[in-house]
Amino acid sequence: MSPAVNKKPHPKAPKPLLRLEVRDLSEEGARAFLSHIDCGTVLEETVNSVHNLLYSSNSQIPGTRSVTLILRSMPGVAYTTGKDIDDDHKEIHFSTDYISGIAKERKKEEMMGVLTHEMVHCWQWNSLNTAPGGLIEGIADWVRLRAGLVPPHWKREMDGDWDAGYQHTGYFLDYLESRFGHGTVMAVNERLREGKYDEEKFWKGLFGCTVKQLWKDYGRSLGKRSEAEQGTLDGWVEGPESKQDSGSV
Repeated sequence: MSPAVNKKPHPKAPKPLLRLEVRDLSEEGARAFLSHIDCGTVLEETVNSVHNLLYSSNSQIPGTRSVTLILRSMPGVAYTTGKDIDDDHKEIHFSTDYISGIAKERKKEEMMGVLTHEMVHCWQWNSLNTAPGGLIEGIADWVRLRAGLVPPHWKREMDGDWDAGYQHTGYFLDYLESRFGHGTVMAVNERLREGKYDEEKFWKGLFGCTVKQLWKDYGRSLGKRSEAEQGTLDGWVEGPESKQDSGSV
């Protein structure tokens, strides 16, 4: 069973007010960010990317009215929050300490990846804050994945549960997107708009089976993928050209 996917064109992204706040311009991380990133252009492109991947033309998109990127010294990498007085105004807090520690050759791509992930949190649905945190983080990393901003340490694996979050769940969602077709994760996000999260009803309503079954299917697909890659390697080692080269030594 495939989820109902809307094939209509993507929506024209609403234009929230985009702000930048730099707490300390003397910090190395702040300077690195400003030298690598055209903030106005990048934030606008990131909003468009999120909308194109998570919403179709007839989707109801959250009414986020502003996004403020705050560069400041803090532990960790980044987080997104809504203002207490009005949750339609979002803040992305990005650690300048983390930015300064990124390798020079990866600095721009990593900053773009983090911004893309956090921007998803400004726009995605979450079943009235009852959805598993791992699913919410997985959707954000799936958007980062589809935006072509995958860091080198990411890998497809099945250790732990499906909702472990981040790239772990992101790759699981990518499997579902490939298996059931374009717009599958879009349908997952849309379902998160419809009341409180009930795991069995949620997944059976979309796919006709439990998420545990889908997770097992994903594991089998990883096994087949590994076997195919090993077969390709074996075929190269034992192939005619390889044997010929060995014999000519």
